[in-house]
Amino acid sequence: WPRNAVSSLLFAPGVPDRPTRIKIDHKVTKSVREHFVIYTDQAAGRQVWHWVRREPGKPAASRDHRFDAAQSGDPLIQRLDQIAVSMEEEEGITLPDVSNRFRAAFDADKVTKKFYDRFKNEHAAFLKLVKGLKSDTDLAWYTSLMMNRLMFVYFIQKKGFLDGDTDYLKNRLTMVQKLRGKDRFQTFYRYFLLRLFHEGLGLPPDERHLDSEMERLLGRVPFLNGGFFEVHQLEAQNPEIDIPDKAFEKLFAFFEQYRWHLDDRPLRADNEINPDVVGYIFEKYINQKQMGAYYTKEDITEYISKNTLIPFLFDAAEKKCPIAFKPDGFLWKLLREDPDRYIYPAVRHGVVKKDGAIVPETELPDFVQTGMHDPKARMFDKRYNLQQAPAGDPLRLVTETWREYVYRRNRCLEIREKLQNGEVHQINDLITLNLDIWQFARDAIVTSEGPELLRAFWLAIERVSVLDPTCGSGAFLFAALRILESLYSDCLERMERFIEDIQDKPHHPKQFADFKEVLAQIAKHPNERYFILKSAILNNLYGVDIMAEAVEICKLRLFLKLVAQVEQVEQIEPLPDMDFNIRTGNTLVGYATEEQARKAFSEKDAGKFKQGTLPFGETVDAFRRFEEELFIVERAFKQFRDQQAIHGGKVSHKDKIDLRKRLAKLDDELDRYLASE
Repeated sequence: WPRNAVSSLLFAPGVPDRPTRIKIDHKVTKSVREHFVIYTDQAAGRQVWHWVRREPGKPAASRDHRFDAAQSGDPLIQRLDQIAVSMEEEEGITLPDVSNRFRAAFDADKVTKKFYDRFKNEHAAFLKLVKGLKSDTDLAWYTSLMMNRLMFVYFIQKKGFLDGDTDYLKNRLTMVQKLRGKDRFQTFYRYFLLRLFHEGLGLPPDERHLDSEMERLLGRVPFLNGGFFEVHQLEAQNPEIDIPDKAFEKLFAFFEQYRWHLDDRPLRADNEINPDVVGYIFEKYINQKQMGAYYTKEDITEYISKNTLIPFLFDAAEKKCPIAFKPDGFLWKLLREDPDRYIYPAVRHGVVKKDGAIVPETELPDFVQTGMHDPKARMFDKRYNLQQAPAGDPLRLVTETWREYVYRRNRCLEIREKLQNGEVHQINDLITLNLDIWQFARDAIVTSEGPELLRAFWLAIERVSVLDPTCGSGAFLFAALRILESLYSDCLERMERFIEDIQDKPHHPKQFADFKEVLAQIAKHPNERYFILKSAILNNLYGVDIMAEAVEICKLRLFLKLVAQVEQVEQIEPLPDMDFNIRTGNTLVGYATEEQARKAFSEKDAGKFKQGTLPFGETVDAFRRFEEELFIVERAFKQFRDQQAIHGGKVSHKDKIDLRKRLAKLDDELDRYLASE
């Protein structure tokens, strides 16, 4: 690690909790921006590496990497290998070099493009071998479905989740071919693969109806649920679908050239694949120009998501705890005490020093000092570029002219003064001033002084619904999920601290009972982050798209996000069934509100459809009956969702079919009214 960067090794009787680590990091940041801190607990034989990822336009995101003496040292070795600086390099290497090296370790673009080019060819070759589908559209759709399922299986098999065999699919293909011998009347697809999908991964062990031979062939495979491995509508409508063995031999040979990692490790070679890479492939494949689809990149989805979602949460929390949102309240004190924390680094660059002091005008070139106070004076507007100063300009941003620098400087100092003077006390002002609203939201939760404010935020986060009416393969939903995950986690962390604070003090047994209940519920699950993501997906995220294939890919990417959190097969909980959250449909057609539906039931105006043409007698009675049925469906849906999120995750296929039928009945009734109009 070069001399102009800092790493710290802290020895302590125990690793401090995360809020304390964050406070320490804030202090260290004032001295040196780029750093990581290693906490070591020698007695327990473990370390926590605390690192903060800083990206333009995003809140600082702290990351904890835990290493235990009892575990394999490979993850630690991989990270050391990525950031190590040799003695030969030390004299000439710069801080930007080291930062870029670290970021490059996580850069998947090169691998992604190479894999995608191959993927397109393999997809086309596989499609030509699929039999039993007459429609070209259905053929392309089913080919994508099979490849998506197989890639999902490749990820989980490489973690040993399928009978402990990291080459499960390839080995099962060989085993099936040996079992059949010369008898080739059934393909690997029909003899084994469909059974693996629909019964092995799609049903719990006690509901699988397998003979002894198939049971031995499948081995120990987990029940994943999620609906992804159910009998697909194309399979139900086309029972003669078949795929020859050679299609899988060729596809598996392609997949075997890559190393599949279902985690966030650095991509060290051109043959490594992780879920982020596959997500890019899905996006590229599904968002074709001829479909009229447009892929929105991560920076835009995040900007829109945080500037709509977070103000909504603040408004909801303010209704529950208005005292905290008063102009002189705790929340806005954060802005007054540390304004630079919420002004993006790009805005502060060359204006505010690391120690918080303002760069004086005397440090600017003479012609800039003159031009700042004399609009007629010429200011040399040649743009800064990296060739002029590869290590970075201490004052200007890349491509910035001196005049643009002056405008940015004045704007930065103006915003800074507003924050210090307490002039900002509305959440929407943070958007207007382009402040780091996400960082502010996280700090508001983690440092909340009273439980009432934390309760208000928790209820708002738990109940918010985020809908993308044209979700595609999930770009906006993933942006919202990243925000929600961080806020969920921060709330839970603050709840723990409130409970810790009263442990050794006299207190009422029911004090913080709601916090204790939430934490006790999470403690029942082997993986906290999995539970947080699963809860957010089930309770908060909704998506609709007219392309069924895009909806499937969106769900698959969310499944991969969840499974990536699991380290041992014993920790796998049933995946959430997202069929009622992420749906195929046309959001431009139909009734959007209850009032529109009520009007449709009672419309009698001239020129409109007559009451006599309605399918269900008297309009008032019809709508009342519709509302009653809607209430029953809503109650059944809540029970279905609670069963997954709270009561163990197992839902029967019958429950799902019953709920689908009830929804279909309501859909049909509304469609008839719409058609009458």
